[in-house]
Amino acid sequence: MPRLGTGIGWRPEIADTVEAMPGIDWVEVVAENVCPGHLPESLLRLRERGVTVIPHGVSLGLGGAERPGPGRLTALAERVAALGAPLVTEHIAFVRAGGALTASPHLEAGHLLPVPRTRDALDVLCENVRIAQDALPVPLALENISALFSWPGEELTEGQFLSELVERTGVRLLVDVANLHTNHVNRGEDPVAALAALPLEAIAYVHVAGGFERDGVWHDSHAHPVPRAVLDILTDLASRVAPPGVLLERDDDFPGPAELQGELDVVREAVAAGAAGAARSTGTGKPGTPEARTAGGGAAVGGGRLGGRGPAVASTATAVNSPTAAVDGTATAVNSPAAAVNGPATAMDSPATAMDGSTTAADDAATATEDAAAATMAGTVPAGDGVRQRLGVAQAAVLSSLVAGTPVPEGFDRARMGVQARALAAKRAGVVAKVAPELPAILGDGYRAAFLAYARSLPMSGGYRRDALDFAGHLLKLGRPDDPGTRRELREWWLHRAGPAPRPRGLAARARVLLRRS
Repeated sequence: MPRLGTGIGWRPEIADTVEAMPGIDWVEVVAENVCPGHLPESLLRLRERGVTVIPHGVSLGLGGAERPGPGRLTALAERVAALGAPLVTEHIAFVRAGGALTASPHLEAGHLLPVPRTRDALDVLCENVRIAQDALPVPLALENISALFSWPGEELTEGQFLSELVERTGVRLLVDVANLHTNHVNRGEDPVAALAALPLEAIAYVHVAGGFERDGVWHDSHAHPVPRAVLDILTDLASRVAPPGVLLERDDDFPGPAELQGELDVVREAVAAGAAGAARSTGTGKPGTPEARTAGGGAAVGGGRLGGRGPAVASTATAVNSPTAAVDGTATAVNSPAAAVNGPATAMDSPATAMDGSTTAADDAATATEDAAAATMAGTVPAGDGVRQRLGVAQAAVLSSLVAGTPVPEGFDRARMGVQARALAAKRAGVVAKVAPELPAILGDGYRAAFLAYARSLPMSGGYRRDALDFAGHLLKLGRPDDPGTRRELREWWLHRAGPAPRPRGLAARARVLLRRS
């Protein structure tokens, strides 16, 4: 992997600041926010200066029950090529659920949601990762996410889950130390234990970001200075391994150039402190080697091929660990308990067949069993449809409770799920206001209350631009806003954007359209 150095998340709001900042070795850009044929001039200038640009995807949903869509993979590969990136990153998360797999309505989260740390979910994730690796032209790295809630019946810690993922797929890791802190506050997970269990040599780079705590819940806002607790985790990580790159994320409430530069300096100091501690502990005057780190508690990668795009080798993970009941797969199963996720994994969907066809049924069964066991040990068994359906039903139940007002599945913390539901609705309102700024301008102070009322029962059916149109259409169907002039303005906005092409403005232009149609 390339040595990236110190970087910052590129955002249009701070594009000029980033270009002018000294010591920026690389930047990361949200992949879905750039168009391959029309890259922002600022990014082009950075590339001309030799600054590496890494695309960071947010919409693949590799932790979801469905296989990643070819269209999304192609789009991500196009952005990799356009940016000349040496690697591409995504998240260990699910972002949508429902659909044909679960015979339930398709739902979009508009947010990164945690996957259950179960054998079923790991099997599905590993297969989805291998599909993505085969479709992408450069190595893939995956980020651990933050979460406001936990899944009941989890079988693995975060460190174990990530370690097995790397071992079975060879994928690299994007370690977000701010997310480790978030999960410490919200889920009681020990960040030191998580770091100790990670395959540190699989790290592609590290994310650092700020947030805030409210009522005992940590919100990973990316809109606040990096707190000391997050910097301490970064220092701990840097004492175990020299990270190839460290990146500061800032997505909102952007400070001035001097303050932003100061945050980067603090991040550099935290990394330097970790490296100095490692040098003292090894007595060599330089950071510890991977072997020394493993001896100190970091998990080694047992035979996995880091950065590879084919199947990994020699995983020692077992595929089946919990004998709970599967669901019936009907449409009503969307409200089933999330514990259904913990069903047994199927080693193979069909028995192996002898090459010469001359063996007995008993021999065939024995061969199938041996082949299935060998394939499981190699981490190459595709997740069966039953495994995907169990995971899909559980994820649809969770997402439906968060965005469509259905009951919270059994075993979940209802208070935390309420916090997550309100956070998702608030995020929708904020993002829609950015992609369609005319809506808050038209609706004024009533925009936010009207949108949150809409979001409580009507989930996203597509992206945020689609959500903006659906929201406006919803208000118009209800005969709102009450003021006729405001309602007429909202209707004009909706008509102008809902059609295949913008509506012509002015009476003369509309008359010409009508004449052409007659």
